Amino acid sequence: MRIKRITLPVSDKDIRSLKCGDRVLLSGIMLTARDASHRIMAETLTAGKDLPFDLDGQTIYYTGPTPARPGRIVGSAGPTTSSRMDKYTPLLLEHGLKCMIGKGRRSEVVKKKMLKSRAIYLAAIGGAGALLSRSIKRIKPVAYPELGAEAVYRLAVEDFPAVVINDIYGGDLYDSGRAAHRRI
Repeated sequence: MRIKRITLPVSDKDIRSLKCGDRVLLSGIMLTARDASHRIMAETLTAGKDLPFDLDGQTIYYTGPTPARPGRIVGSAGPTTSSRMDKYTPLLLEHGLKCMIGKGRRSEVVKKKMLKSRAIYLAAIGGAGALLSRSIKRIKPVAYPELGAEAVYRLAVEDFPAVVINDIYGGDLYDSGRAAHRRI
């Protein structure tokens, strides 16, 4: 199986080239955000205010990195359950978000909005936060530091592994995988 190398922020050309099931290695800049920061972002945007960072073309990794041990850049940084962000995601897609990374299925509402916004959803391996953190080369807080691990951080990553779950053509790896392995 071929592994595609993608530079972040992801380009429209790269988004068009990706299909559900593709394995990717991501290098570049991504943001982190979890439940609490999503709630604040949605409240801010709904109030007609600007976020303290630009969402246009960005990738958000649903993770809350733990503090670094001595000699390390960051602690564990595994994916959290993406469906918890589903109620906020359509609004963020309307403001330019292009790629999300987490684990688990997305709602039908989010999948339809991703198709309309030409955005993709990737999964990282759950339970492998310590291993995934080795791809993080720099971390910098961006917004909402009072939220601790749930603040928005900017990560510089190199060869961060993920799998395309939802592409811009309506592909869903969870659905196609289930159908491929269904027995009569």
